[in-house]
Order: sequence, then C-alpha cells, then structure tokens
Amino acid sequence: MSRISSFKSRVLSRDLLVGTFLKTPHYVMIEVFAQSAFDFLCLDAEHAPFDRRAIDECMAVSRALDFPVLVRVGDTSHREILWALDCGAVGIVAPHIERVSQAEEIAKAARFGLGGRGYAGSSRWAGYATKKMPDLLAQSRDETVVIAQIEEPASVNLSDKIASINGIDALFAGPADLSVGMGFENQDSDELKTALKKIGLAAKKNGKGYASFISHAKQSKSWSKTYGVNMFFVGSEHSYIRSKANEIVSEISSKAVDYS
Repeated sequence: MSRISSFKSRVLSRDLLVGTFLKTPHYVMIEVFAQSAFDFLCLDAEHAPFDRRAIDECMAVSRALDFPVLVRVGDTSHREILWALDCGAVGIVAPHIERVSQAEEIAKAARFGLGGRGYAGSSRWAGYATKKMPDLLAQSRDETVVIAQIEEPASVNLSDKIASINGIDALFAGPADLSVGMGFENQDSDELKTALKKIGLAAKKNGKGYASFISHAKQSKSWSKTYGVNMFFVGSEHSYIRSKANEIVSEISSKAVDYS
C-alpha cells in the first residue's frame, strides 16, 4: 500500500506516527519534508496564512510524492472541509470541538452521503474525472481521516461520546488551549494531566487514534506511556529552522580561533 492509502489504517491501528505542523504556506516545504522520515505533515490553516491556493499547491506535491498531508482547517464549516479534501488532503484536523453534535457534523461533512461532502469527480483528490463513482466512494471510506481536537475544558468530559462517533478517527488533545481555558499560564497542572489521561482513555476505549502536540521529541516517551498518545505533532518547521541555525552558530563559535 502507498503511504497515503495506508495512513488511515495506521491511525486507527494506533501505530506510532510522527509529524509536524507546517506554518510556511509553500509547496517546496512539502517536497523537503517528503524526503524526511516523518509520517505526515499538517498544514496549519487555523494559525498560519494558508489560503485555498496555497493549500492546493501543497496538496499537488503531496499527491505527486505520495506523502500524507492533513489540513487543520480554519473553521469547521462544510466549505472549509470540502476545499481541503477536494484539493487532496488525506484528512482534516478540526479545532475546538465543544459539542457532540459539532463532532457529528464534521464527520458528516468529510464523508459522502445525504447532507455530507459534496460529490465531484473532477477534483485532484478524485483523479480529475478518471475514476468511477464506486471507486471514489470506497476511496473516501478507506482514506479520509477526521481528527477532532479536544481543547476546551468542557469538552474533555464529552471525549468518550465524541470518540464513539462513526467517522471520527482520532482525538487530538490541545494542551495549550486546555491549559489557558483552565486558567493556567503553563502546561504543568494536575488538571491538564488528568484531562490528557481522560481523553486518551476515551480514544483507546473506542479504538481511535490519540494525537497531541509536543514541543520537543524527548516528551514523546512519557506522553505515550502516561497518556497513550500514538500520534505526535512535534513543533513546527519554525522551531526546527531556528534551532538548527542556533546550533550551527554555537558550534562554529565554540571552535573559532581568537585572532585578537
């Protein structure tokens, strides 16, 4: 199986998956990361300047290189979800899911059927009118991933019901927003840790993947063991570029000859 076609099964099998949020709206970044060992990327259309054209260009490269790319949509409207999927996204990350009915609606919006995703055989995802309807319906069922972000304190108690929805493939715990919503200025509270465990148990109980954001790779072992996270969104390319630049300067400075 290809990387894209096998991605959903890996999410649901709770395989270890490692990727990052992409903040730079340019397709060259997809080319570069496709050469890495990352399992996926996620275009951050919620917090970075991705318009429809930038998403479209990134997805053209994603599909050409068989590299799974998700889109964190700016909002959970049917239009935003449709645009991302028609362009070729392997799935969506839906931010700020606060109600069970909201989760049900995004699951419907990402799937073909009455009141759901609008059918078009002419999109990139559909192969530009080269595939038959039964094949595309099967492709959607087998490939499209929907990840619900639990990042409001009130939605933590709903995580079991959200995870049980047919069409929700994974839960994503948002530690920063959860902490802010709880009234904290850090991500070290016992309340956050309890919430992360509760979300993880809900995902595991319902056979769904469990994703979260971590700033540094060294956090992954404890988050996997303590909370059950199997899908890690690690930092972003901003932090990688800055960190490597600082590392280069530090190494050269430490070995520089003093000619004074």
